[in-house]
Amino acid sequence: MKVQCELCPKMCLIEPGQSGECRVRINIDGVLRSVVYGYPCSINIDPIEKKPLYHFLPGSPILSLATVGCNLHCKNCQNWEISQANPEDGNITAYFCPPQKLIELAEEKHCPSLAYTYTEPIIYYEYTYDSSKLARETGIRNVLVTAGYINEQPWRKLLQYVDAANIDLKGITDEFYREVCSATLKPVQNALVVAKSCGVHVEITNLIIPTLNDKPEQIRELARWIKQNMGSDTPLHFSGFYPRYKMLNLPPTPLKTLEEARQIGLSEGLNYVYIGNLASKEGQNTYCPGCKNLLIERVGWEIRQMRIRDNCCPNCGKEIYGVWK
Repeated sequence: MKVQCELCPKMCLIEPGQSGECRVRINIDGVLRSVVYGYPCSINIDPIEKKPLYHFLPGSPILSLATVGCNLHCKNCQNWEISQANPEDGNITAYFCPPQKLIELAEEKHCPSLAYTYTEPIIYYEYTYDSSKLARETGIRNVLVTAGYINEQPWRKLLQYVDAANIDLKGITDEFYREVCSATLKPVQNALVVAKSCGVHVEITNLIIPTLNDKPEQIRELARWIKQNMGSDTPLHFSGFYPRYKMLNLPPTPLKTLEEARQIGLSEGLNYVYIGNLASKEGQNTYCPGCKNLLIERVGWEIRQMRIRDNCCPNCGKEIYGVWK
């Protein structure tokens, strides 16, 4: 008997013994089962700035995990070796780490948060959900690093236990999503708005790919959409592209392009715009949108100065969006 997966907008109709596009949700005897539940292929301790989250518990370590699989097939994926892998691939090592063990590991390593990241936490949904629920009960916070390609009902159910999310807004047109990611734009925009409405701390990442989404008018349209639909305090991270996977023919993103994108975002009224993965004199720092004074100085993933006091700028008293403790 065929089974329809209702987790993401692809709505895969799955034959017996087969999987959907994510490769990890399989029709077994007429029941859709996740074959990666409790079996991450990667577990690491990262600085939370690496997610990137700049306004959520800065300077703290975060226990980060992923299973294989993804429901998108981005041609530029930096983690394609695991995101586009099959669970049965012999070159992939998986570790038995059910939700309770994850919590114990976070406590042992003194990590105040868990990050479901690297590939796509939406496709290992049951594992993410159960782990997040248990973490919430034990006082550990939950972070999603996701492309946000999910249907609204399961999304809202998961967000009950999510404290923060960095969600990719990869482009601002359906054409870009279809060509680069084998997906569509509207579900991602909806996921962003829903997450914000549910009280989740949201930051956004946009990877700028030369010739595909690097035109100033495209960046301006993206910034305007964020301000109108997510609010001017929503942090936006511009990241540089490096040739990977099926996009080896394009050059890396120049720092100048990222700096210009940051200025466009600021000029459109966004208060916190960052440059993510290239060294920039000002692009990694947090400045007060009121008095423009330096609040957080970052060098790479390291916090050099942290001047926010009681959620506010110590100079002018303006409240600074974020979760600071």
